[in-house]
Amino acid sequence: MAFHLIPKDVKFFDLFSADGDNLALATQRLAELVDNWDRLEERIAEIQAIEKQGDELDRALQVRLEDAFITPYDREDMHDLSARLDDVVDGVQATAETFLIYDVKAPTEECNRLAHILRDQGVELAAALHKLDGMKDITQHLERVTELEHEADTLSRAAVGKLFRGNFEPLEVIKWRDIYHELENSIDAAEDAAEAIERMYHKGS
Repeated sequence: MAFHLIPKDVKFFDLFSADGDNLALATQRLAELVDNWDRLEERIAEIQAIEKQGDELDRALQVRLEDAFITPYDREDMHDLSARLDDVVDGVQATAETFLIYDVKAPTEECNRLAHILRDQGVELAAALHKLDGMKDITQHLERVTELEHEADTLSRAAVGKLFRGNFEPLEVIKWRDIYHELENSIDAAEDAAEAIERMYHKGS
């Protein structure tokens, strides 16, 4: 008969799962915003509320990491993963708020596609975070996040190039360059989160 002297703290996995769901919801709401382009202030307020919920989850995780004698994965890796997830949601909020601050009248096709790439990354990250306990069948989700980042990288470079080659007003060039930059940062942060999960996976295997 096997005895476990130190019980597994499943709360860590619950918190990361909740954080993943919150992140996926934020990216979904951003995609819905650019799809519908209505009730911007209301939609942005909802994204801001989701970001605040993410902050609360992050604080709960940090407290638990500080209090725990034993953690299921390397403590620093778990801190890093939490920070990377927070970066994604912060980027979603920054992008949404920039639409309003810059008085954007309508999203570009490239903006729409980048927002949907980010949403798809959110789905994959949430799925991976639900599998942290055991890390079974997790690689496919991490690989997909990276594939989406590569797709976004090509798209964002083409989008910025189009701004400078096309007949755009200088102010519009500045607006959209900043927005593409915010979206690209969020997409890069999602890849960083996937890499943080992968480090935990390899150390734990």
